[in-house]
Amino acid sequence: MRHARSLEWIYARFAEILLLLHPFWNAVGYSRAEMPMAFIEKNVKGFMFDCRMCGQCILSSTGMSCPMNCPKQLRNGPCGGVRANGNCEVEPDMPCVWVKAWQGTQLMRDSAAILSVQKPVDHTLRGRSAWLRVTQIAAAQNDDNGSML
Repeated sequence: MRHARSLEWIYARFAEILLLLHPFWNAVGYSRAEMPMAFIEKNVKGFMFDCRMCGQCILSSTGMSCPMNCPKQLRNGPCGGVRANGNCEVEPDMPCVWVKAWQGTQLMRDSAAILSVQKPVDHTLRGRSAWLRVTQIAAAQNDDNGSML
């Protein structure tokens, strides 16, 4: 999480590129692009963030720390059982995901993002590409606002 700010910048640029590719995704079909993109996303984010492919990525709100790594899979902060040394109550040798999230968020431009309440995990999206889903939503919002892609 010590590189959260630079990762935040990279993540934002990548999101812009994916949005610029919206005409391509639309032509190919988002559903047809799903499998190859999910494969790429799983490998990239798995390597960089130990991603669990929940399909609803909130790395930019959690200091680039994946909350799905929490043994209790909490998406809105620690459980209250964080040990004095910052480790998890369930797995004592593991640093608390939310302690890491807080540390990472403090390095990011939008340090208040961690305070946003996250929706519960929709398990029907597990294993699907969050990148494509977010791109499709952003493109639809741009279309609704009359913006050009």
